[in-house]
Amino acid sequence: MQKLDKQFIKKVRRQDRFATRAITVGGLLVIASVIAILVLIVRVTLPLFQSADAEISHRFAVKSGTAPVLAVGMDDTQEVGFTLDTTGLFSFYDLASGKPFFNAPASTRKAKVQSVESNKNNVFALLWEDNSVTVSQVDFRLLYDESGQRTVQPEISQLGEYPARRYPAPVKSMMVRAHEDRLTQVALLANNRFQIDHEVVTTNILGDEKKEAFSFLLNEELPGTITIFTLDEQGNTLFAGTDTGSLLRWDLGENESAERTDNVVAVTGNKPVTALAMVFGDISVAVGDADGGLATWSQIWTGEGDNRVRRLRKTHTLTSHQAPVESIIPSRRSKSLVSLGADGKTHFDHMTSEKHLLDIDPALTMAGISGQGNGLIGLDSRNTLTVWRVDAPHPEVSLKTLFGKVWYESYDKPEYVWQSSSASDDFEPKFSLIPLLFGTIKGTLYAMIFAVPLAIFGAVYTSQFSTAAFKKTVKPVVEIMASIPSVVIGFLIALWLAPIVEKAILAVILGVLLLPLIFVTIMAVLKPFYKTPTLQNFCNGHEFLLLVPVILLTAALAVGIAPTVEQVLFGGDFKQWLYNDLGLRYDQRNCIIIAFGLGIAVIPIIFSITEDAISNIPPSLTAASLALGASRWQTIWRVVLPSASPGIFAAIMIGFGRAVGETMIVLMATGNTPILDWSIFNGMRTLSANIAVEIPEAPLGGTLYRVLFLCASMLFALTFVVNTGAELVRERLRKKYGRY
Repeated sequence: MQKLDKQFIKKVRRQDRFATRAITVGGLLVIASVIAILVLIVRVTLPLFQSADAEISHRFAVKSGTAPVLAVGMDDTQEVGFTLDTTGLFSFYDLASGKPFFNAPASTRKAKVQSVESNKNNVFALLWEDNSVTVSQVDFRLLYDESGQRTVQPEISQLGEYPARRYPAPVKSMMVRAHEDRLTQVALLANNRFQIDHEVVTTNILGDEKKEAFSFLLNEELPGTITIFTLDEQGNTLFAGTDTGSLLRWDLGENESAERTDNVVAVTGNKPVTALAMVFGDISVAVGDADGGLATWSQIWTGEGDNRVRRLRKTHTLTSHQAPVESIIPSRRSKSLVSLGADGKTHFDHMTSEKHLLDIDPALTMAGISGQGNGLIGLDSRNTLTVWRVDAPHPEVSLKTLFGKVWYESYDKPEYVWQSSSASDDFEPKFSLIPLLFGTIKGTLYAMIFAVPLAIFGAVYTSQFSTAAFKKTVKPVVEIMASIPSVVIGFLIALWLAPIVEKAILAVILGVLLLPLIFVTIMAVLKPFYKTPTLQNFCNGHEFLLLVPVILLTAALAVGIAPTVEQVLFGGDFKQWLYNDLGLRYDQRNCIIIAFGLGIAVIPIIFSITEDAISNIPPSLTAASLALGASRWQTIWRVVLPSASPGIFAAIMIGFGRAVGETMIVLMATGNTPILDWSIFNGMRTLSANIAVEIPEAPLGGTLYRVLFLCASMLFALTFVVNTGAELVRERLRKKYGRY
């Protein structure tokens, strides 16, 4: 027997050691898994904050002895580069070898090019010495041979050739825009005037085309001499800078009309504007000055009421040069800008984020950017052509765009905005996380306001006042509620509850206000009768039955008086009164619905943990309190709740974490509108719902994709901070009130 006992003891100890090691290994694996998930999320997020880089891929000398070069460019694959010289000759080079392989003239004429204006998609407007204009486009065809090897074949397309017009003074520079059935030609004359020529093609109902030509002179007194000007892509807007620092804007009509809408001081100290360029999208104009400053200006709504007009305002200030800005080259894919200083230094900046991406050190005389925005080509004073491969994957993201106010195009002021996509390709991605953080906190707060009192009061009543049979029935039922899928709760409150609440919103508000008043009144009436033995025996452990008629009476009263109250106080339409008088818009899927939905999901967790914490209080404590003459409420308030406070606090924090991370309920029951508004009558967008909404449309490795992983990292960090703080508070409460 003794030998058997020893063998049994050894076996038990062996099992204990095995269990201890298995539990330890399991716990370590859980910790390692959580850390691995965090590392994975952060690893995807980190490239958002990676600095841009430029690497020289090709460099060679352009053939000497040729005419001066006026412009450079290259294809999207960065295999072929080209130059345009004063004879109007396009020379194409194989960038890998540096050898020229194709030449093509922009025109057959023998005159020299006076000036060149480049536009997007490699469109060049050439002003010849005789004041005629040629518009040419450089295209690149990709050809594949039988072995699959690719070659790039350049082509020159003539988009238009316009004969010389009569001008009252010599022409300094010219710009041409062809858009749909309209041609706009703007010439800056030596007498500081603009001559504008329109050609408009109209088609009647019979299909016959009619061409009309309009020509007029902008004969206005200007605040200085025009130093630079530019047009938008449609030829509808003319911008000009002067030698006194003024920035002027005209709206060009289709006929002989032009209205000057703006005259602002873009550069202080009477310093001249030296460079202008339309930013991708044609909403903002980039302005460079003689002090090296670089900024962007947009038309912003100013004033109020009938005096509300659009005026130019500086929206972004970019990194300054150490010398006057000579040229600005906008990207054809994003809001990035390449600016060239008089000292040859080149800057690569992004307008929206105001992020300085790159400094190109070699002194350049001119530069060009690839169509994809990932390549830069430049020519220096020694006719050396250099190509840089630019790696700037997420220029629109910075700490300011993620967490600060940004002045976006077409907005009246800097704001926090989340808008990841648009119907057009030229809009600014807006990745502010503030509305998402705000929506997460807002939804969770309203849900906790609804859930915490119900769950804790329910747990207190079940543990301290109800009968044992009632407790055995209620607690499992409440815990089963936690197993209801979130999608079911979201479906029910979105499609069933939300329309009901919308129709009876005033009745709901009246019910919430009347319930405590009616309850207190009925309790005051019943108090003298409650001391009778019959009522005490009936109510002992079943006090909740007294609340049922109170709730029914309140609901009936609220529904009954709601139409009268709405008619008398709110003009017969409560929702319209909210909008007209308070400026609050009522959305069907709002925070009231979210409070119900998240409350249903959170209440079982808080209730179960709170009830367990209260039930684990030793009966001797409550018995001692009652023996000293304390009432049941005094015992609960002074003894039970303080003793169970660590567990109650842990329950609230676990419920908070559940509400913060909830996705399906919030996704289905809100409008998912990322707004900053505490109103209970509209919705919001949370971090978790944003991930669910956006991730199916996010390109792998793109900016949106990585920003969504940043949202996941923030959720992880938020729950970690909350849980860590909760554990510290719980430990302090446990030490203060003891362990039971």
